[in-house]
Amino acid sequence: MAFSPCEICGQRTARLALRGGGVLARCVDCGHLGRQLAGSPAFHRDRAYGGEPTLDAWRLALTHRLLTRARRPASVFEVGYGSGALLRRFLDDGARVGGTDPDQLGVAVDARVRAHGRLYDAAIEDLTADVEPVELVYGIHVLEHVQDPLRTLRHAAHLLAPGGTVQFLTPAGDSDGLRLYGRAWWMLEDPTHVRFFSAESLHRAARSVGLTDVCVTRPALDSLVTDAASLARLARPRARPHGVLALRPVLAAGVATAPVVLAARALRPALRPTLHLTARKAR
Repeated sequence: MAFSPCEICGQRTARLALRGGGVLARCVDCGHLGRQLAGSPAFHRDRAYGGEPTLDAWRLALTHRLLTRARRPASVFEVGYGSGALLRRFLDDGARVGGTDPDQLGVAVDARVRAHGRLYDAAIEDLTADVEPVELVYGIHVLEHVQDPLRTLRHAAHLLAPGGTVQFLTPAGDSDGLRLYGRAWWMLEDPTHVRFFSAESLHRAARSVGLTDVCVTRPALDSLVTDAASLARLARPRARPHGVLALRPVLAAGVATAPVVLAARALRPALRPTLHLTARKAR
């Protein structure tokens, strides 16, 4: 299988064999990972992850707290807003809200967000509307899906007011999870996950589009069920069209083991499966 140069830094990529079968393309310089579904099917489900109500409620609260840790912005724009649940939190805070989404998940949008937000039915790379600058542009597990991540970040920076902030969460291709679980790693179950950033490649990507004060961290509380889901896929490697979290015992195991997972992540941050990018637009 021939691999293209790294989409972030342009350097050569090499074959990374996964435990259990399948290959990814790994940049020899920045560690960025590319995925072709034919080379790494990893018993993927039929579609992108649509969420689970109980988990989504917890995750929504945790993510909102993470995004507003420094301050509550007066205006926000979400890349890939889905149901608009997170935008609703910002709307209830009194912020002006907007976002863009190509309706990948086919879900209904919160009525208040639909009524009061400036929403666009397009991928961020294709957005041509004249959007009023905002204080915060964010995307929650979206960079791994888009057609062109650098173009996405460039558009995000363009939408910012001077001094504004971008924040993105995305799976960590340099986490211990990929090495430990191989093709069973839950982040590979989504067939629309076509790339996985390393901390280095995400840092370089943000800098390359002119963002400043770039910081990449590994939040402990994001994707808490990843390990339980990965272990279930490792124990029984088979096709599950609706995904492993559609199985109630697996979901229950993920909730029950959350304290153990958090303790392990505290001792070894490399176990954390998510990268958090924060960067600013120069004033």
